[in-house]
Amino acid sequence: MKARSSAKSTRSVKSAGNPSTTRESRFKRSRPEMAQYQDIRKELERQRAALLEEAGGVLTNRSGFQTFPDISDQASAEIDQNFSMRIRDRERKLLKKIDEALERINAATYGICERCGSTIPYERLKARPVTTLCIACKTIQEEEERSRR
Repeated sequence: MKARSSAKSTRSVKSAGNPSTTRESRFKRSRPEMAQYQDIRKELERQRAALLEEAGGVLTNRSGFQTFPDISDQASAEIDQNFSMRIRDRERKLLKKIDEALERINAATYGICERCGSTIPYERLKARPVTTLCIACKTIQEEEERSRR
């Protein structure tokens, strides 16, 4: 039974109008439409390079675990290390989102809401280039998250 349900989840969603058209191809953009996103692509690539460069610098200049004679200094060093690790984790997640956005640009599906299929306004993409939801769908998602708490 589990194998059957997982097989269903891997199938592509068919559109109602044309059974041979998958949802992804139905929402693809033409090349002229994608041309407007070249400045966003350059910004994403710049951000990606900066994150990778900074991560490389952290790895090469990484200091080992230090022990301090004073317990206050030891606690402060551990807090700093935990803070740095949280920042690195957030950067790792952002890097993944940047890579996914670049993939969507390459696949000509960038700027299309993953939830409703409508066009995400250029201004929103410019402000938050890794977004996958239009403002209306993001608002709904945030309300759903608030109601779960």
